[in-house]
Amino acid sequence: MSTRYSPLVQLTLARVREFYREPAAVFWVYVFPLLIAVALGIAFREKPIDKISVALRTDAGSPASIEALRGRLATSEQIELREVSGDEWMKSLRSGKTDLVVVALATGEYEIWDEPNRPESVLARHAVESILNRPATGAPHFSERHVEETGNRYIDFLIPGLLGMNLMGGGLFGVGFVLADMRIRKLLKRFLATPMKRSDFLLSVMFSRILFTVPEVLVLLLFGWLVFDVKNQGSLWALVFLIVLGAATFGGVGLLVASRAKTIETVSGLINLVMLPMWVLSGVFFSAERFPEVVQPAIKLLPLTAMNDALRAVMLEGKTLVGVGREIGILVGWGLSSFVIALKIFRWQ
Repeated sequence: MSTRYSPLVQLTLARVREFYREPAAVFWVYVFPLLIAVALGIAFREKPIDKISVALRTDAGSPASIEALRGRLATSEQIELREVSGDEWMKSLRSGKTDLVVVALATGEYEIWDEPNRPESVLARHAVESILNRPATGAPHFSERHVEETGNRYIDFLIPGLLGMNLMGGGLFGVGFVLADMRIRKLLKRFLATPMKRSDFLLSVMFSRILFTVPEVLVLLLFGWLVFDVKNQGSLWALVFLIVLGAATFGGVGLLVASRAKTIETVSGLINLVMLPMWVLSGVFFSAERFPEVVQPAIKLLPLTAMNDALRAVMLEGKTLVGVGREIGILVGWGLSSFVIALKIFRWQ
């Protein structure tokens, strides 16, 4: 049979045309994930170091002790130092204009005044005490390090999770919801009267979903790179392979979910039943390792967990496909088993 008259090719092209004629579908597939990335990226953006307002009393202690204290506090970029005298320091602390007041005593010791009912004041006290407890000369007892490199930020962790979530949502809603809708509108009943194979029809729905997914996810990756400087440390082809595999896997799960659903309410309930646990457990917004050790084996077997772990391993650690072989095996297992079962129990009406 020529490609021109192949049921699989024609059905796939029909699904592609139907999708792009629906503006709402284009919005939820392409625009909505970008809006989520923007919102979360802004919420967890790199912020400047919060300044601590510290007042230094200049009417107590000797000039030498005051100068020594001023020099110690000036070593921290976080501290915004100003000088006060008389009753000004008490008014400033009570009104919240300053977080902390420090006094250099003639004995060489320091007196620290805070406002215990204000969290900012308590945090300021801890910060100042850590500075003053360092040795005045010689090497400090500890060194400060800040994780700011690309690949170690929260947004770098988040983008692969959004990709995995998008792949899952596209597979379940883009395949399962479409099948249920076609059954409700009696379109599947018409296909039943044709000589078309059941496998051709189901594969066409999956292939059309994959055709939508690849550019959809690449747009999100490009957006993350341009706006948040999220880079892929591994092979681009390995990343594309995982995206295609994930789209096929969740497409197979979507076929299984909708293989017999006869109402929109039924398929919506089943899709949410499948998606919601994985949204919570599979490490989209935070690491799945936060959950108890006893449930980790079950969480690791979820397809979205495998998807997210594989994407992060390639994007953040530069691993090859061999390095994520276990995750690939889990995705292949879910995809094949879901498709085979769906092919067995699928009903046209």
